[in-house]
Amino acid sequence: MRPGCAFPAHTTRDCTRLAMTQRFALIIVLTIVAGLWLDGQACAWAQPVVSIWTWMLFALLCWRADADHRRLWLVCLAWATFGEIVLALVWGLYEYRLGNLPLFVPPGHVLLFALGMWLTERLPASLPDAVPALGAGLVLSFAWLEADTISLLLFAFFLLCIRYGPSPRLYGTMFALALLMELYGTAMGNWTWALLVPGLPFTAANPPIAAGAFYCMLDWLAGLAMRRDDDAATVEAR
Repeated sequence: MRPGCAFPAHTTRDCTRLAMTQRFALIIVLTIVAGLWLDGQACAWAQPVVSIWTWMLFALLCWRADADHRRLWLVCLAWATFGEIVLALVWGLYEYRLGNLPLFVPPGHVLLFALGMWLTERLPASLPDAVPALGAGLVLSFAWLEADTISLLLFAFFLLCIRYGPSPRLYGTMFALALLMELYGTAMGNWTWALLVPGLPFTAANPPIAAGAFYCMLDWLAGLAMRRDDDAATVEAR
């Protein structure tokens, strides 16, 4: 398993061939920035327009990808949808602006995942490798100053991903990317985190400074599902 990959190394293409150019990566960044800004303006047409565009971009990502990456994107989409339903609609850990689950959110997770994989292959290894140490300082500071105690738990999950997951550098990149998106999305009013964590003796900042751990766990789960399917296919081939 190569650093940054979230699927078995024997697949037909590696992470350097994500069928995503620098232009496509820039379009993803602009989609996230502009899409969240539009949704935050509370216009009636904004959320449907952003959702249609995001799904079109997701479809293009799948169309450009090879079979292995296409399957990875679809698995990630399924896990992202399930996670959003549980965390937002059932648990109430955070709430979206209209109290719903915006349709652009699940494919948006996949786009961020694809961007993170692309960036991980191009960033100096020292940058994602430094995230755990820098993150620890931020988490401890926010737990003390902002009563963001849920981030202590989330950061523990992040460290588990780093220690036992197959793609530690990818998780470092995703942790940082997700934090930037969380800070922007909450500032735009797209979603708001519950200050008192439902059912648990924790409090949270808006957003929790370690919210990126959820994205790392999503990426790990997607990779695990891919490897399980590949192992099953290998057994059947025998």
